[in-house]
Amino acid sequence: MFYAIGKLATRYRWWIVGVWLLAGLLALPFAPRASSVLRSGGFFDPNAESQKAIDLLTSKLHLNLTTVQVIYDSKQYRVEDPIFTQKVEQSLAQVRNWSMVGSVVSYTDNPRQISQDRHAAYVNVELKTDADTAPKILPQLEQRLRHVDGMTYHVGGGAVFYEDIQQVSENDLRRAELLAFPFATIALLLVFRSVVAAILPGLVGGFAVVVTLAMLFGLGQVTDLSIFVLNITTLFGLGLGVDYSLFIVSRFREELARGRGVNEATVLTIATAGRAVAFSGLTVSIGLFGLTFFRINMLRSVGLGGMLVVLLAVAAALTLLPALLSILGTRINAFPVRVPRLWGRRQAAQEPVGDHHGFWYRLSQFVMRYPVRIFVSVLCLLVAFGLPFLGVRFSAPDASILPPYVPSREAYDMLQQRFNLRETTPIILAVQTKGDVLSDQNIRNLYAYTKRIEADPRVQRVDSIVSADPRFTLDQYELLYHNPKLVTDPYLGALLKSTVSGNTMLVQVVSKYEMNDIRSQELVVTIRNTNPGNGIHVLVDGGSAADYDYVTTLYTDFPKAVLIIFAITYLVLFLLFRSLVLPLKAILMNTLSILASYGALVIIFQDGFLHQFLNFSPLGFVEASSPILLFCTLFGLSMDYEVFLLSRIQETFWQTGDNTRSVALGLQRSGGIITSAAVIVIVVSACFATADVILVKALGVGMALAVFLDATFVRGLLVPSTMRLLGDWNWWLPFKGVQRKPPTLDEYMLDEDAAALSLNGHSESKDAQDINVGGKL
Repeated sequence: MFYAIGKLATRYRWWIVGVWLLAGLLALPFAPRASSVLRSGGFFDPNAESQKAIDLLTSKLHLNLTTVQVIYDSKQYRVEDPIFTQKVEQSLAQVRNWSMVGSVVSYTDNPRQISQDRHAAYVNVELKTDADTAPKILPQLEQRLRHVDGMTYHVGGGAVFYEDIQQVSENDLRRAELLAFPFATIALLLVFRSVVAAILPGLVGGFAVVVTLAMLFGLGQVTDLSIFVLNITTLFGLGLGVDYSLFIVSRFREELARGRGVNEATVLTIATAGRAVAFSGLTVSIGLFGLTFFRINMLRSVGLGGMLVVLLAVAAALTLLPALLSILGTRINAFPVRVPRLWGRRQAAQEPVGDHHGFWYRLSQFVMRYPVRIFVSVLCLLVAFGLPFLGVRFSAPDASILPPYVPSREAYDMLQQRFNLRETTPIILAVQTKGDVLSDQNIRNLYAYTKRIEADPRVQRVDSIVSADPRFTLDQYELLYHNPKLVTDPYLGALLKSTVSGNTMLVQVVSKYEMNDIRSQELVVTIRNTNPGNGIHVLVDGGSAADYDYVTTLYTDFPKAVLIIFAITYLVLFLLFRSLVLPLKAILMNTLSILASYGALVIIFQDGFLHQFLNFSPLGFVEASSPILLFCTLFGLSMDYEVFLLSRIQETFWQTGDNTRSVALGLQRSGGIITSAAVIVIVVSACFATADVILVKALGVGMALAVFLDATFVRGLLVPSTMRLLGDWNWWLPFKGVQRKPPTLDEYMLDEDAAALSLNGHSESKDAQDINVGGKL
């Protein structure tokens, strides 16, 4: 099939180039607009209990979750000073009468909105809009807020957080692109030592990214996609586009160096390196496909965008690139650049077959001389790198994943440092009763239920209509709510109006511990597992509950995704290598390098190692989706190099039948190119490690580290040692009737020539018979 693709690419080269140019021109107006249709949320499971609780309260109580916090701070005045309140009201004057504002809850209404040093307080502004459209009206809100002398304000809250993620993600992408393109170009010049050859990979990656972004713009019109698709699309488009082009261009130059003609070299390149590229792209897509099985929309979006760009990168590498190669021919080496040679005495891609004196050949011989020692040493090293992951703490993303200079992060830091965070992040209970909440029987039942919750030593306070005043008895509450219209106390009246509707009531439980504390999450589990009895049904939400549900959802879905990825990858590699052992070994090798990068996640982002160098504040936890993103992206990317290495080993094994020699020659012929490709991916990943959003930074750092470990310790040491230890078992295939060794490329060519002679009426000629009998040139 790949031989045929190569033939078509050379025969219709100008048509293929024209189609890709047209696709690029059509995509160009839409690609820059992709971010306008992407969403900054998507970190929740619509079927989680916390989300069901919010949906219930929103529908029954018309609970408004689109709240903006305006935090006022004054070094000169205290909250008790009348001038403090006067200045706050001056600042809010144009906000209170704005048609887009539903209500304003001031610190004068709720004293818990005052800072502990009493020099700051915040006001909750509820907007008449949903979470998706709220960021669009934030600029108007900020224009209506007036600056007053002697006081500063900060604007925070969920809507501001999502707006900041959108803006910072776009800035991160632009910065990464500005860094990645020149550094990748320099790396390609060092590898190819030719301007023309170095430009081609950039064209392939660029076309893949531009067309994918345009497709995402279209998909974003009909479905919700996460803003993080932008980063993963560019990262994979550039990294893999350059990767695949590097392997194909290197193989093309190698075939030219062997004396083949341009068209023949192109066809043979696609039939060999192109075949490996196709299977490599398939394995990468399988890893990203695993993300689509998660209920979290952010992960599904990243998986979808990643698969699109990978498939387009493969399509460009198998069609556009060979078309360009057949047009350029020997001009691929035009405009040579004199630079230091990289990998040993000569460039690995141009070494003639049978060269037994290269660096990689000597390395493989050394490894296979001491396979047990090297296998055990490298295995212990990689396991040691991964051990810190045993102490991981998972959490959902909050404003701490953003840089300190953005508004939502400034507001978050102020709330954390100067306010009682436990008051701002209560556990929320959506309570439903049989019949009206305010019936005498339900008041008694709810009173008993809240008392049970209050008795828990982890509970600071319960806020509800039956625990509003600790001085009230059950009889007083029954009497008070027997006729709710007669309630004259303004606080109780407001509480009734905002927390009760028909058979639904809102209860807030304030924990003694912070939202992310394990004890607060255990309290959530305890409340959920406690039967309220008496026909009462409770759904639990709040920061602690949403965090718990987020992590639980992710790591409930993760094992299923891993099994699916392993199973499909094994099948694909079985079809590629025609062995039962090699696919299993490849999967285990990949898993080792990924586990090592997991340890780095904990050391760097949870514990803060190198945080000053990487320019971020330590989180104290690992964002729960980071290991999953790393696994699904790195599994395919690491398999990328495994496929290229084992393909060259397999090619040599089919020629020689000698396992040890085929490993040495396969590593010699691919080691330099794999290292070059890894360097480029590390460079691109490192550029994304400059991101201000810690989620993207962690992905960039983790990928760069894992690819480095994979291209050095795993491919250079672990794979050769395991190949040597397994010997001929590497190629074990007990099934009868399965073709172990396909026809050689020369046999493909001769079969095609024989078919052509047959069509011309010469199928019985002596030349055709010689071709069919000889089978090889």
